[in-house]
Amino acid sequence: MKEVAGHLPGLCASEVQWHTLRFGQGSEIVEVDVPALNEAQIIVLTARVRANARAYLHQLSVAQIITIIDEAVARLLDRTHPLRIKAEKLLPIVTGYDADMVRLGLTGYLKTFRQPQLKRFLAEDFAHPQMLDDFQPRPKGGFARAFGPELLLHIWAGNVPGLPLWSLICGLLVKAGTIGKLPGNEPLMASWFAQLLAEIDPQLGACLAVVWWQGGSAETEPTWLRQADVVLAYGGNNTLAAIQQRLPVTTRFLPHGHKISVGLVAASALNTRQGAELARRVAYDVMRYDQAGCYSPQMLFVERGGAVSSDEFAAYIAHELAALARKHPRRPLAIEEMNSLAAWRNGEEMRALADGRTLYGHPTDGWAVVSVAQAEALLPSALGRTLKVVAVDALEEAIQALAQQRQVLQTAGVAATPAELFRLSALLGQAGVTRITAFGDMTSPEAGWHHDGRFSLLDLVTITEIEQGAEAAADRFAPYAD
Repeated sequence: MKEVAGHLPGLCASEVQWHTLRFGQGSEIVEVDVPALNEAQIIVLTARVRANARAYLHQLSVAQIITIIDEAVARLLDRTHPLRIKAEKLLPIVTGYDADMVRLGLTGYLKTFRQPQLKRFLAEDFAHPQMLDDFQPRPKGGFARAFGPELLLHIWAGNVPGLPLWSLICGLLVKAGTIGKLPGNEPLMASWFAQLLAEIDPQLGACLAVVWWQGGSAETEPTWLRQADVVLAYGGNNTLAAIQQRLPVTTRFLPHGHKISVGLVAASALNTRQGAELARRVAYDVMRYDQAGCYSPQMLFVERGGAVSSDEFAAYIAHELAALARKHPRRPLAIEEMNSLAAWRNGEEMRALADGRTLYGHPTDGWAVVSVAQAEALLPSALGRTLKVVAVDALEEAIQALAQQRQVLQTAGVAATPAELFRLSALLGQAGVTRITAFGDMTSPEAGWHHDGRFSLLDLVTITEIEQGAEAAADRFAPYAD
């Protein structure tokens, strides 16, 4: 099966060199051709996108842009639409994820970008979303307007299907001419979305391009990086550091590196009536996309003193993961992933001999849970549905230990009473956690989520202010001046 990815306004396919990415196993193979542009084509394409955005996108109101995006999302939510049918068929082959998981995940994710939710994106970051259309009055006096970059370069990760849509849509909302670099492990959804936008509004489609190059390429990457006003990049810390070294000093860089997320369960939440349901929600967060997202829990801290013990709760989670593995099997692991998981498991088995920890799950199972009786520092799991459940005397002690890893913390799932939730949340925020949510929702951030504690839209723009003095001085030159 063959698929062509990318979106290149003004360039003919015959002009471009294409690189083939191969996905799948056995009889189910998908070959995806991605565009690999030379230096001259890069310069022409970026200049064209910049000029088109200035001529058309900048002239649209934010409300008009939202309407176009909403129409594209509505088509992808329609399971009879050709692109949605193609997504449900091809994404499981390309990513290896269970087909039902992809189908349900796509629907939940796309709902984040409907018109009401896009308005929430704007409201979260701007007191006056109209600031993106015109100058608005400021509380301190004067007026202000927000301007997106003329050319925004996205370097996307593809660990979760459709993930690039978040930043792509944010760029369009601030009226930025957009270039997106496809991830090598899922190059389809961003391409389809760009093509769909171009179908709905060809002029808007000419304001963005979706491309590919080999990450770290000394031949083409520096050329791409030199064209942009702002670079928004996702990836490992080493990759992001290498990108930053290649950027001109005047280019704004917004990196999103690897993060770790955790769960905290108060003794008050561990009662016999709700324990099983809570375990089901924890297991769902672990199962979804096999912990590939930064918001997936890798470690769970459980407070002693509940009606359900920490070890019993770990057994509940193991039971739920076993059930989910039958419904949504884990994707096939690459050799390096299998080796990493085996090393993690061997290490836990060795430590079990020393401190009596319990390991749930057979090596052939698509999941593993470790129950630890003593407090333990935060460490990454092996991913692939592996979770460590650690008993602690008090959650405050666990949070204090987490603070030592503040640079890598992101999401915390919390199960506690209302009073405990706010008290723990204050401590978690001080420790570096930027998102606190309920179990079952860890892998589904709300519309307008402040990724890694930053702004989805506000970080992309610059603010131009008209001071009160300038407005007053202008009166002196008006035709009605005395």
